[in-house]
Amino acid sequence: MMAKKGDPASKMLPTVAVNQHQVVPDTPNAHPHKNLDRAIRAAMGRLTGGISPHSATEAWSDWALHLARSPGRQLELAELAQSNALKMTAYGANVTLGKDVKPPFTPKGYDHRFSHASWARAPFNLWQQSFLAAQDWWDQATSDMRGLRKQDADRTQFQMRQALDLVSPSNFPWMNPEIIEETIKTGGRNLVEGAGHLAEDMIQTLTQTHKPAPEGYQIGTDLACTPGQVVFRNHLFELIQYTPQTEKVHPEPVLFVPAWIMKYYILDLSPENSMVNYLVSQGFTVFMMSWCNPTAAQSELSLEDYRKSGVLAALDAINRLVPDHMIHANGYCLGGTLLAITAATMARDCDDRFASITLMAAQVDFAEAGELLLFVDESQVAFVEDIMWEQGYLDRPQMARTFASIRAEDLIYTRAVNRYFLGKDDLPTDIGVWNGDTTRMPARMHSEYLRSFFLENRLTAGRFAVEGRVIALKDISTPMFVIATEADHIAPWKSVYKTKLFTDCDLTFVLTKGGHNGGIISEPGHPGRHYCIDHRHSGAHYKSPDSWISETAPISGSWWPDYATWLKGKSGPRSKPPKQRPAICAAPGTYIHQT
Repeated sequence: MMAKKGDPASKMLPTVAVNQHQVVPDTPNAHPHKNLDRAIRAAMGRLTGGISPHSATEAWSDWALHLARSPGRQLELAELAQSNALKMTAYGANVTLGKDVKPPFTPKGYDHRFSHASWARAPFNLWQQSFLAAQDWWDQATSDMRGLRKQDADRTQFQMRQALDLVSPSNFPWMNPEIIEETIKTGGRNLVEGAGHLAEDMIQTLTQTHKPAPEGYQIGTDLACTPGQVVFRNHLFELIQYTPQTEKVHPEPVLFVPAWIMKYYILDLSPENSMVNYLVSQGFTVFMMSWCNPTAAQSELSLEDYRKSGVLAALDAINRLVPDHMIHANGYCLGGTLLAITAATMARDCDDRFASITLMAAQVDFAEAGELLLFVDESQVAFVEDIMWEQGYLDRPQMARTFASIRAEDLIYTRAVNRYFLGKDDLPTDIGVWNGDTTRMPARMHSEYLRSFFLENRLTAGRFAVEGRVIALKDISTPMFVIATEADHIAPWKSVYKTKLFTDCDLTFVLTKGGHNGGIISEPGHPGRHYCIDHRHSGAHYKSPDSWISETAPISGSWWPDYATWLKGKSGPRSKPPKQRPAICAAPGTYIHQT
């Protein structure tokens, strides 16, 4: 049975009053002098990279006051400092005597700054070990303390990690053996080329221009090149329908809802690792939403606009193109959160157009949203809102800095050393080109997103209202397929796993190797991949993530074939593809080129 829009039963549901913040604009009665305050905070935000000084100082104040009244903890840290100093003294003495001994400290698993073999030679090994000893002490000093707010402990640890990363010996040409060797080998040419790279990057940063895509990575030719047509367009998105690659297709189309914090072609990279191309080759009619890149004139776009003029408009367009068939919906990252909201609202309103729902690296509960929570509190959100109030959107560099700082040792400093001191060009990759093709976030929507989810976690707390009435994820009865990735720092897998806690429907959960993007783009044949998969029947008891992972054996390879099989099991038998309707233009459309 298809959609029942406007069903009388839905109109009988009670209206629930929900406390909604007016987030970006001030109230109508606000004193005009408040604009002066906002302008000052916006200017300050540019100087601090969008970080609220109050949030930083509050965290350190909380940490210092708790440490000051904890003499036992002070003694513990003093003993650790003494122990680390003795380890370093013994190691230094053995190295001086020419003995081959095991270093007392080792870099963290994700830290590749000291992987060059020459770091094992004196004096570089002593500098490296001194840095790692200091890092070890500060990790302990800023760990949880009784009475200290968890968020403040995490913030002090994060900020101290940023400070230590800045002074790592790997960042200084005279202390990094790899730079010294390369300088001797090339006669200093690496430093000259690095200076050129630095000048190029500074000009690009100041002018905020996009680098042209390198040869072999052109949009529409090499990337985002799965054949298709734009069949619908409004002010918010273009809808792409991909050309069938098989004689017969399953009757239920697949709709991708990507996040608008990124260009959609992360799901349609090179043909060999394009998820879109893969599903089309498996006999599915695939549609893709290509979001616009909002400007200051679109600052008032809201989450509700993205739901109604976005997802619902796409569903209506597909219903016209492929009538009388339900739709498989797939939401990625923020697009998955929006899809979950849309699905819960449709379930409440007796709209049953979904054949299945897939959430890829998408959170519905934000209580354990990982290191992004370090950037979210009332002061920080107000700071970001004032920046957006002035410019109308959250700009690309502001978001890029936030994501890069989470893994600064790799994404900032290792890249800087390679580019500016070793003179190496960034090797072009399809995912690297996509990563540099960033977008903006409209002010009102981003403010609502930060407050409703990260700051107040309304969706799973029963306080998120759509059209004046609260929605509940437990209303969703459509089968779900949920994918999380092991090394995701944006949507940690245990946070994504909590979709199981807040739904009762038939649900298949996959945990795959990789990060937020690399784990999703896990095509068959990708070396070194594995995943865990589990099926939960509707109404089954909840199992904690730790229990689940301990009981689930990993499977080698890509999760894509299992997903295609799951979709086929929720689809009807194949038949002739739907007729191609008149197109607006060829894929990938025009919105993908907006800068």
